[in-house]
Amino acid sequence: LQKILILLHVTTCVVIGKTLMILFPNAMKRYILKQGEKSRMNENPKFSYENWRPTFFSFKYLLFVLKVKWKRLEDEAYEGRPAPNTPVVTLNGEVRHLFDFMQDNRPLILNFGSCT
Repeated sequence: LQKILILLHVTTCVVIGKTLMILFPNAMKRYILKQGEKSRMNENPKFSYENWRPTFFSFKYLLFVLKVKWKRLEDEAYEGRPAPNTPVVTLNGEVRHLFDFMQDNRPLILNFGSCT
């Protein structure tokens, strides 16, 4: 049921976004560039609105957003339920899963921090 709701939501957003890009191209350009400022995407020297515009609200965009949102459903943790076996990246760049680090019956402790 959650996947169907996400499909309907994302599809509606893409259809509305594509329609607005056709009807109001200048306003949508300003909106997308403003979003780029918030996400710092415009700091990327390879980012150019003219290059990226065709990808916004395209069918590939729809599929990518669905894939990300559906994957997040699997990674969600709930109190009192088992933790998800989320993929993690080691310091060597190797992709492993959380449960790979468990040893026998010892508890697995996750410590989150910042190096900044």
